[in-house]
Amino acid sequence: MSREGEKQRRPWVVGVSGASGTPYAAAVLRGLLDAGEAVDLVVSRASRLTLLDETGISFRDAHWRTDLRDWLARGADGKPDTFDPDIGAVRYWAAGDLAAGPSSGSYPARGMLIVPASTASVAGVALGLSKDLLQRAADVTLKERRPLVVALRETPLGGQTLRHLVTLDGAGAVVLPASPAFYAGATHIQDLVDFVAGRVLDAAGVPHGLYRRWRGELGGARREDPGHTEGTEHS
Repeated sequence: MSREGEKQRRPWVVGVSGASGTPYAAAVLRGLLDAGEAVDLVVSRASRLTLLDETGISFRDAHWRTDLRDWLARGADGKPDTFDPDIGAVRYWAAGDLAAGPSSGSYPARGMLIVPASTASVAGVALGLSKDLLQRAADVTLKERRPLVVALRETPLGGQTLRHLVTLDGAGAVVLPASPAFYAGATHIQDLVDFVAGRVLDAAGVPHGLYRRWRGELGGARREDPGHTEGTEHS
């Protein structure tokens, strides 16, 4: 094998759509970087409005490094996070750049994670519209038979969206609703966000420690909480 082949970069493409749930995207990005994975980031135009609304960050193509670092340094509650983001493994592509690397099947990528996924992005991918780089990269991921995880963040779901999700499932995508569980002993909003992010990384086969896994023991999370006393009554 050539030296170039040995050092070939194979990133996960992360697409952020306009659905509410930018903390999910931040948690997934932190998990990928913490695992030593390379990332190609695509932030849709609609998602910039959501990001501004949910975090106060105005994401700009020309200043994406600064904006991304600020985004990843915040928890889901908007307060500073302990994670110190090293974004050296991130490559950013503008959503309107249909000549970008991820738009081609010959571009070496591991797969793609759409977090959060809006109903519009789901429809675009299911119908093969490729109207922007996020949709085109997802279409490439499916045609190349690479892993595609679609973390839908919408409720309730209409019949058309349900049909689109069935289409994506049939095409080989993992449809993963952003639906947090409570058995892991969540005590903060970030715990619930990390659970969903962890399930996204599970579907991609990326190791992480974002949530407490089920161990076949009822009440295990409560017993592991040092502040919990069995049988304590609350008025």
